[in-house]
Amino acid sequence: MVGVISLVTGMAGPSGFGSASTAEQVTEGVDASNLTAIITGGASGIGLETARVLALRKVHVIIAVRNMVSAKEAKQQILEENESARVDIMKLDLCSVNSIRSFVDNFIALDLPLNILINNAGVMFCPFKLSEDGIEMQFATNHIGHFHLSNLLLDKMKQTAKATGIEGRIINLSSIAHNYTYRKGIRFNKINERKGYGNKKAYGQSKLANILHTNELSRRLQEEGVNITANSVHPGVIMTPLMRHSSYLMHFLKVFTFYIWKNVPQGAATTCYVALHPSVKGVTGKYFVDCNQCKPSSHAKNKQLAKKLWDFSNDLIKSISKA
Repeated sequence: MVGVISLVTGMAGPSGFGSASTAEQVTEGVDASNLTAIITGGASGIGLETARVLALRKVHVIIAVRNMVSAKEAKQQILEENESARVDIMKLDLCSVNSIRSFVDNFIALDLPLNILINNAGVMFCPFKLSEDGIEMQFATNHIGHFHLSNLLLDKMKQTAKATGIEGRIINLSSIAHNYTYRKGIRFNKINERKGYGNKKAYGQSKLANILHTNELSRRLQEEGVNITANSVHPGVIMTPLMRHSSYLMHFLKVFTFYIWKNVPQGAATTCYVALHPSVKGVTGKYFVDCNQCKPSSHAKNKQLAKKLWDFSNDLIKSISKA
């Protein structure tokens, strides 16, 4: 009940921020001029707002997206407001293992540090479709692509954290929709099957996977003693291009649930908070909602399920790479 009240009223939680807080507000006073961040899907919606605000706080931002035309427009938009912003754009298709590998190779070749990785991009409620690697599209884009990207960039993040003494941060964008998934959480044996596919449950499955990935990654980083944290966030309910497969339904629902919807600056707040705020230093393996730690579903807290998903994801990527 408290969660609903704070959502409706915008009442601040223990962090000092709440659902009404904006990305600029939660990062006010932060000087991040010594940081470099990669943001997937940073050319539109909350990804673009995240990129804009991080650039405003002097982060060197790398926008990684599939559509380079949109990326150029996003960069121009940020520079028009902030001509001193450090923004670069790079091509990345999260549905393709080959594209992810190429992106990482190209990024490593730039010889830049990497302090922050924000796995923001995603697709939502799309009809059943397989990626070019033969994986169900929502699972491929929202989970497998980011899982693979994170693993390939980990060495660079470890090197950066060790060389600079600055904590690295990995942020995975999940969703409250992780509560609405298939009965056992993840359909391991039926990931790519059309039979029994539900576009909303498949989305929930992929968002559950984001939290499970975060938790297992956090556990491994802690075990290794690495100065990198991993956390997941629910940005809130926001009308963005992500809703394109269900825009009529969402606009209809918004009429009756207007009090829980956020605008884009509010939607990017939790991501920016976890990425930059000093109070999150050392915090890892947590799920944030409205800039405050929150308890996810029982599936999301299942350590055995997280380990199983990690192994499953690695095996799936290996099988694609060998094909």
